[in-house]
Amino acid sequence: MYVDSHCHLTLPELHGRIDEVRAAMAEAQVDRALVICTMLEEFPDVHGLALRHPEFWASVGVHPDSEGDLAEPSRDDLVQRAALPRVVAIGETGLDYYRLNGRSVADMAWQRERFRTHIRAARAADKPLVIHTRSASDDTLAIVREEGAGEVGGVFHCFTETLGVARAALDLGFHISFSGILTFRKADELREVARYVPLERTLIETDSPYLAPVPFRGKVNQPAYVPHVARQLAALKGRTDAEVAAATSANFNRLFKLEAPR
Repeated sequence: MYVDSHCHLTLPELHGRIDEVRAAMAEAQVDRALVICTMLEEFPDVHGLALRHPEFWASVGVHPDSEGDLAEPSRDDLVQRAALPRVVAIGETGLDYYRLNGRSVADMAWQRERFRTHIRAARAADKPLVIHTRSASDDTLAIVREEGAGEVGGVFHCFTETLGVARAALDLGFHISFSGILTFRKADELREVARYVPLERTLIETDSPYLAPVPFRGKVNQPAYVPHVARQLAALKGRTDAEVAAATSANFNRLFKLEAPR
């Protein structure tokens, strides 16, 4: 019934609890989840979950915040992994200027080049992008336009930007995904964005293990909680929970080129 379009199940908070996570998903009628890769070193675990469990699918990418002694992806690294079974997206990728740690935006050229590499891989692999943008929306949109990312499309995940950014992303052919932040008390501006975004271009997610929705805020998030995001979205749009579940699941299938589960 429901699909969690973005979760991180290989992080320590959830990695050892996969059987529990799957049981909770079944009870909450969450049929599927897209498990997101944030570094190449993590990909075997992410992909392994998708290979072992029919309710999981995988992405491949390196998060804009991933730094240190880690493998920097080439276009071919991403394209080769994207061709593997049950890998349906390139990302999580994008730009994040929130934590500059004393650096300037000019110092983030490595992030911008990494983002371009992901877009070029997505176009070569014909796979949609999972885009993260935080405190960097102007540069994110500029690179999306310059690199022709609209040819493959994708989703701006865990959306927290302005209505203007949402309009621009939609105009470029992208979907918008909302997380548990939509349920937070001070998220009135985001709820206005959610009212605006057409339901046929909307996805829902948990971003587990982060950002648990009300009434679980402050706890470890998990895919079973995504119906709470759907419920909030339904209230905002004057639709039923079932209508939002059906629409966002259909959007997920269409975007990631999947058949509906039987």
